[in-house]
Amino acid sequence: MKYRFIFILSVVVCASCNNQEKSTKTEEPQSIVATDESVRELRESLSDVEKEEQRQRAEELANMTTMSFDKTSHDYGKVPADSDNKTTFRVTNTGKKPLIIEKVSASCGCTTPSKPEKPILPGKSDEITVVFHPKETQLGQQNKTVTVIANTDPKMEVLSISAMVEKKKN
Repeated sequence: MKYRFIFILSVVVCASCNNQEKSTKTEEPQSIVATDESVRELRESLSDVEKEEQRQRAEELANMTTMSFDKTSHDYGKVPADSDNKTTFRVTNTGKKPLIIEKVSASCGCTTPSKPEKPILPGKSDEITVVFHPKETQLGQQNKTVTVIANTDPKMEVLSISAMVEKKKN
């Protein structure tokens, strides 16, 4: 889409340059006149750009698969501050192409996710491990997210974790 916008902008700029009379005046043109030829060329160019975008999208879809999770949220319950709290989300490749988990990121530095390093074959499963380590400054209800980016459509899935963080007992 952005290429289409850049292309259209380029054509309009070029058309305006070609339609200006050559003179030594520094006056700006008041309008741009589109000729039948320039309109035809613009339509052909837009058609070519659209075909290329469709080709790229088809190529992306050909390498996509689907995934499902055993759960998309986890509640740790009551946890003490400054403790490690671990859970796993089981991800299954429900499509026909290998599932590649490209990136797994957390919404907060107190949450550390880890992703499968190898592609997950169709019908197979693997785990995304999430460790929640709240600090003393995070007392009370905490809600965090883990974003999973993969070769799926949609490309992103959001997992959530929550906990009631209590003061650490000495």
